Amino acid sequence: MALRHDIRRGALLMLGATALFTIMSAIIKGISDQIHFVETMFFRSAFALPVMFVIAARGRDWGLLRTKRFPGHLVRAFTGTMAQGCAFYALTVLPLAEQTALTYTTPLFVTLLSIPFLGEKVGIHRWSAVLIGFGGILVIALGEGAFQGGGAPDRAIAIGMGVAVAQGVWSAMTTLLVRSLSATESSATIVLWQSLLMTAFTLVALPFFWTTPTLLEFVLLVLVGLVGGVAQVMLTEAYASAQVSALGPYSYTSILWSVAIGWVVFSDAPSWSTLAGAALIVASGLYILHRELKRAAQRRKQ
Repeated sequence: MALRHDIRRGALLMLGATALFTIMSAIIKGISDQIHFVETMFFRSAFALPVMFVIAARGRDWGLLRTKRFPGHLVRAFTGTMAQGCAFYALTVLPLAEQTALTYTTPLFVTLLSIPFLGEKVGIHRWSAVLIGFGGILVIALGEGAFQGGGAPDRAIAIGMGVAVAQGVWSAMTTLLVRSLSATESSATIVLWQSLLMTAFTLVALPFFWTTPTLLEFVLLVLVGLVGGVAQVMLTEAYASAQVSALGPYSYTSILWSVAIGWVVFSDAPSWSTLAGAALIVASGLYILHRELKRAAQRRKQ
């Protein structure tokens, strides 16, 4: 598969994926008191498979499992499972906005790791934009909009914060692996192998954490898988469309969705610090897009 470089397409896909992932996170948080996060991980992977089969049927591509890079898919599924486990656990102990803020160190780790592993050249403009976006995350994280309460967090909360940050590291490694696989594999093949392998990984642990869900909980668990499957395809296509270091800031928009959902669903109104941080995040994303379009125009003139 030829690697594209279409920043507009990549940005739109990234924006849509982050919105769907935030909706999925809100559902997970809503059922976390009744369903163990490992069980939720199983449903997330297992019920993403129908999305892949629909894509295969529409494209009449029944050879999606054919690959010469199975070890790469295996490693990608392992890092993805670790990232997902960290994220789902953090959702059980942290508010939605706080969990999102802490995990969104991912683009910074992606930028750092893409230099030695992918050989990407990141200029001062993109470095500045990524750091500004990360600064916006810090403004939110340190303000009343993300961290609720003024006392020292108890041990569970402190562990949740550390696990949320660890998710950013695992997600960065997963992102770079997706970028590498996208050079020869279709997005549907990558996500199909991911879903199959992550389902297998979580199935092994499932008997130790299983709780029989109610009908409503079962429907929500299935919805987690379907929404997550669509979002994953969009995310994989985004990283096949443009450099990962260029798309990183767009993933920050998830904080906007988490604030909105937290406000409506969890009655968590945003503070001035949330709005200020969000403004920095959006500005950094728009500036990245501006720089990428300017670079593309210069290449066409040469």
